[in-house]
Amino acid sequence: MKQIPIKLGPLALLLTVISICLTVLAILTFTTARADMRLAEKYANTVRLRYELEAEGQRWLADEAALANDGDTFATVLEKDGSTLSIEAHTEQSGIVITKWRHEREWEEDTDIGKLWEGTPNFGN
Repeated sequence: MKQIPIKLGPLALLLTVISICLTVLAILTFTTARADMRLAEKYANTVRLRYELEAEGQRWLADEAALANDGDTFATVLEKDGSTLSIEAHTEQSGIVITKWRHEREWEEDTDIGKLWEGTPNFGN
C-alpha cells in the first residue's frame, strides 16, 4: 500500500495565526476588564460620597427644622473629601422651603503631558 504524505505546512500556519489572534483578544479583554473595574470603583466612591453628604444634609435639615421658628432662614455648607453640599432653606407656616440644595466638586484640569516633547529645546536661556 502506498501512503499519501500529509502536508502540514498550511495547517500549522493557520493554527499559529489563530493562536496569535486568540492570545491578542484575551489580552485586550483582560486590560479592558481591569479598566472597567477601576472606573466602576471610582464611580462607586463618588456615589458613596454623594449619598453620605445627602444623609448628613438631611440630618442637619431635620435638626434645624426642629429649632426654627416661622420666618427663620438658615444655611450651611457641608464638605467631605473635596465635595461640598450647599443648603439654604427658610420656614413658612406650611413648613420648610428649601431654596438651595447643590452638590459641587472642584475640578482641576490635568495639564501634565508626561515626558512628551513640547516642541522647543530649552538650553538654559
